[in-house]
Amino acid sequence: AASKLEISMPAVVEVEIGGTARIECNFYIPENASYTYIDWFYVDRSNKQVRLYHVTADGVLEDDTDYKKRLSLGDDKALSISAVTVHDARTFVCQVGAGSYGVGESSTELSVYSELPAPPYLCSWLSLPPQIARCTSKNSFPPPNITWHKNGEQLHAQENGVTIQATLTRESSGLYTVSSTLYAPVTRQDRHSRYHCTVHYWLRGQRRALESRQVTVNIFYPAEHLKLQVVSSSAPVKEGDNVTLVCEADGNPQPVFSFFKKNLNEWQDLSSLAEPDSGVLNLRDVNRSSNGTYKCQSLDLDDMSQIEEKVDLVVNYIEGVRVKMEPSSTLREGDSVTLSCDAHSPVDLQYQWRDEKGRKLVEGSQLFLRNLTFETSNTFSCKVMAPSVPGLEQSKKVSLAVEGKPRIVAISSPLYVRQDEVINLTCKAIAFPRPTVQWSINGTAHEYMDNQHVASNLTVRVSHDLLQAGAMCRVSNRLGVSEKHIQLLDQKSTAESQGVIIVAIIVAILVVAVLGAVIYFLHKKGKIPCGRARKQDITKPEARKDKIVVEVKSDKLSEEAGLLQGANGEKRAAADQVGRSDGQRL
Repeated sequence: AASKLEISMPAVVEVEIGGTARIECNFYIPENASYTYIDWFYVDRSNKQVRLYHVTADGVLEDDTDYKKRLSLGDDKALSISAVTVHDARTFVCQVGAGSYGVGESSTELSVYSELPAPPYLCSWLSLPPQIARCTSKNSFPPPNITWHKNGEQLHAQENGVTIQATLTRESSGLYTVSSTLYAPVTRQDRHSRYHCTVHYWLRGQRRALESRQVTVNIFYPAEHLKLQVVSSSAPVKEGDNVTLVCEADGNPQPVFSFFKKNLNEWQDLSSLAEPDSGVLNLRDVNRSSNGTYKCQSLDLDDMSQIEEKVDLVVNYIEGVRVKMEPSSTLREGDSVTLSCDAHSPVDLQYQWRDEKGRKLVEGSQLFLRNLTFETSNTFSCKVMAPSVPGLEQSKKVSLAVEGKPRIVAISSPLYVRQDEVINLTCKAIAFPRPTVQWSINGTAHEYMDNQHVASNLTVRVSHDLLQAGAMCRVSNRLGVSEKHIQLLDQKSTAESQGVIIVAIIVAILVVAVLGAVIYFLHKKGKIPCGRARKQDITKPEARKDKIVVEVKSDKLSEEAGLLQGANGEKRAAADQVGRSDGQRL
């Protein structure tokens, strides 16, 4: 057991601003003796102890200090301070008096901190090397520490020309604002370097850190290299494309760019066509004349140094598409013709023939057509393509005129009409040169083109003479004439004739039906025996002598009427002939 008074207190007590700090004072007196008094003090800026409490067996005395309304004393005589501020960051002392065992004391450092300092704010200078950037952190307590980093690696003062200057400001709130400025030499290689700062602070006894955003430094340096390139929507470049020449320098700031095109032994200045201060020259809808050598020239305004770079622009093209026809003389129906297509280009070409509807006819430069007619498609197209240059193609159309005398292809004949009726007569023909259509009768004619055909409609009233004679369509051109007759039929007479025919057919059908019924009935009664080479007697066995019997040969019913006989006066020879005849038909 200890033989003297002992007092123990925590060395440090941490508390957040606005919170309540509790400082314990634990003591031991030998033989369980009682304390005489307990006093609490704080140490002011002049290092003087200011009493807060005086505790005895008779009671507790609180001194009149700035803490009076924020202090409290626990049953275990621990000191509590509420609504802690940054000004409470000081040393608190507990003193215990124990009579004959003397007086003892101990102290605790009260550490006050803000929950989280404001994120660091990084300000960079774009063109003021070696001053790189300034980092500021506000509302910290206790004051934080700021470090600098380049591309993730920490920079240290006095190394490689690095200088770091820091300032510390205590605000009216008692919190601190810390600023740090980085100075460092830079070169062209630092144009892509990234800098940031880190704020290190203490929180609940642990070291914490907040990082700022990363910044780059705008470094001025002259250009050393120049690059000129051709940018196009298609490669290789073809006629009709939009081409952009892009000139880039590795200096900062960018120099002044100028563009030129070589014409023979001179350079043509194209700078007026370029986008201002951009190093971009746009060439729209390029053609064969756009081919050539282009030059970009840069001028550094600081040291007036110049750099230039050249590039060749190759524009692929197809020109001189032409079609040759053999034979070249006038074509007539039934002739044959060969169409040949040709063109010029710096690259290999392919040919294709199509008809006027765009349907592919043949691959190759020649198209052979045989047995030409008026109906043969009169427009053909030669499509020229460059397989090595996607999208480069041209077409050439050629029209064939097949000549010949007119050919009537459609006519409204025969035509059923009624007298005094107004009718339309139609005549359609095809020919080249275009023919004329004439009618043999008077009327209102309307002529029009129907595809490749010439059609004529004649409106006329049907007269007796027209009904008898009909009409004649005559089509002619300088190569010949074609005629066709239109027959007009009286619709009424035709209808009557058709009625008579129909009635006759119906009567014939009825006669055949009745005759068939009679034969069927007699057969059922057994009156008509069947068999070959037998005589058939169609008279009844009980026939009286005054009855008349007619014998008819079955294969000559229209020529023989038979013999009139009495009942007892039959001629057997005739009966035998009929029987033989009937037997042959059965």
